[in-house]
Amino acid sequence: MAMSGTDLSRMRELNQLSVLWALRGTAPSTVTELAGRTGLSRPAADVLVQQLVADGWAEVEVPGASSTVGRPARRYRFRATAGHVLGIDIGVHKILVMLCDLEGNLVGSLRRPADPQAGPDERLAAVDQTIDDVLSEAGMAAPDLWAITVGVTGPVDENGRTIVSTPLPGWRDADPVAHLRTRFTCPIRVENDCKLAAVAERWKGVAQDAEDIVYLLAGLRTGAGLIIDGTLRRGHGGVAGEIGALKAVRWLNAPDHLTAYPGAPSGAKPGEAAAWVFQAAREGDSAAKTAVQRYIRDLAVGVAALVLTLDPQIVVYGGGFSRSADLVLDPLRRELAKHCLRVPELRASTLRDEGVALGALRLALDQVDNTLLSSQLAAPVAPQFS
Repeated sequence: MAMSGTDLSRMRELNQLSVLWALRGTAPSTVTELAGRTGLSRPAADVLVQQLVADGWAEVEVPGASSTVGRPARRYRFRATAGHVLGIDIGVHKILVMLCDLEGNLVGSLRRPADPQAGPDERLAAVDQTIDDVLSEAGMAAPDLWAITVGVTGPVDENGRTIVSTPLPGWRDADPVAHLRTRFTCPIRVENDCKLAAVAERWKGVAQDAEDIVYLLAGLRTGAGLIIDGTLRRGHGGVAGEIGALKAVRWLNAPDHLTAYPGAPSGAKPGEAAAWVFQAAREGDSAAKTAVQRYIRDLAVGVAALVLTLDPQIVVYGGGFSRSADLVLDPLRRELAKHCLRVPELRASTLRDEGVALGALRLALDQVDNTLLSSQLAAPVAPQFS
């Protein structure tokens, strides 16, 4: 049966997409290599990659000095700078904005302290200023952004609104998507910080080799993000992993063993008190060691419930308290052994407080892939929000 013009056009588009995907995430490639990866003939691959160059999706690698006799084969690479995405972490104590290109290469990053008591308007104004400074430093403007993902504390619904209580004052009345949409036309997504940190661990962190992951946010509050079969799980209403809402799990008050420790220096803030207790325990203080052990026992209740339910390959211990993972992981493993049929591997995060913003970058890149590269290949322009 003869193919219509529409069918031929769609086939060409699909073949062009396959060449583009063959370029992404790989070293610069020759036409012969692209043909081998895509199953296309060499002449077809040549025509398609030339069109990708003309449309701005690919570029020719400029060869360096070489002693090779004769003219080297021309090599092509994905033009990662065709667009950029933002990952934003709106925290209680900080705002962190990261900018990367379409291959995930970091182009800019800026962290600013935030007033824990700031209301939504003041906090969002600080976010705006931080974004402006990052873009200005990179020589970019709003139209250069193809997707934005924002991480916030607390569960969010499909519209990016916080649906339960959050440590961010007044944040249930905030609408960060609507706020950012007045400035940016690209897709904007808001996600829970624990979930984004879990994504970051699988992308750039200690869980890159795992498909089933429980990420444990351990700090002044305790939360979890879940990745099952390589996919972030939000749940039907966005509250998957919020096991700390069950008081019997004891996550709500577990940090109090550290932050309210009576032997901490007078006037120490909660985070400073916890750090002091960990250090005192590390130095052998018996009362501090008891406080840490009580914290771990309470922590283990919720972790065991998640492990028994999900049977993950890895539990990642992250958040602010991960700096003291040397005191936590072995005792936590022993506590889990008392409750679990199988104890997964426990690993300490190395991303520190950048995990949320990194996870936001990854979801923004996924958004670009889903909404743009899987549909059509016009010359690259920022995708519009619809």
